Amino acid sequence: MDMGLHNKTALITGSTKGIGKAIAFELAREGVNVLINGRNNEEVEQTVNEVRSQFPTTSPQNATADIVDAKQIEALYEKYPHVDILVNNVGIYEIMPYEDVDDATWEKYFRTNVLAANGLSKFYLPKMLKNEFGRMIFIASEEAVMPSGRMPQYCMTKSMLLSLSKSLSKLTAGTEVTVNTIMPGPTLSEHVQQIIEGIYADDNMTFSEKEKQFMASNLPQSEIQRFIRPMEIGRLAAFISSPFASAFKGSPIRMDGGMVPTIF
Repeated sequence: MDMGLHNKTALITGSTKGIGKAIAFELAREGVNVLINGRNNEEVEQTVNEVRSQFPTTSPQNATADIVDAKQIEALYEKYPHVDILVNNVGIYEIMPYEDVDDATWEKYFRTNVLAANGLSKFYLPKMLKNEFGRMIFIASEEAVMPSGRMPQYCMTKSMLLSLSKSLSKLTAGTEVTVNTIMPGPTLSEHVQQIIEGIYADDNMTFSEKEKQFMASNLPQSEIQRFIRPMEIGRLAAFISSPFASAFKGSPIRMDGGMVPTIF
């Protein structure tokens, strides 16, 4: 299915690894010129070259910047003053007992997971409205609506993204600009795969066997009993970015593998 995205431009924050990288590749597959973002210029350039190699008809660009740093983000705005698609993917997480989360940690998570995304949204949304087309996607988590209690500082920020997305969506009424949130469940990022491999050091076990054992022991509520692949989230993001998804407005879109047990 042609998503109708040829020659659109997309900025995907944190797109050198994991979900962000998968979204960038799936958008490039649809003919989108992706702006690859990360703090490490070498990693960004490597990802740009990977995209260019696989999708030579597109024009991926280097958008190296620490989006929490005011000077670096201003430089990014000057370099790329317009995008058709903004994917606010950057986020930090860590399992922490509530009593260990001090004020500095709360502030760090708020600045990284919420304020950085809000700053990008505030800059690009008016331009999308002026151009009468735009797609803004926040990447949240099932923890936004079903906090596990294991990382309250993370859950709080992901819940805030749902509220921010809905608020911004109200500003797009009557336009072809949409603002939505994708809530992935447990996803097989490079870091997660390393953790699973470390837990089960038995060389005779395939990764699939290790994954199945981990899910049964730690995430029995998952209905797919495997980690979601980043590519799956990438394909969903590509659809939400397309003109065919214009009826999604301020929607919290769950892709959690059945983790959340409620109807809504």
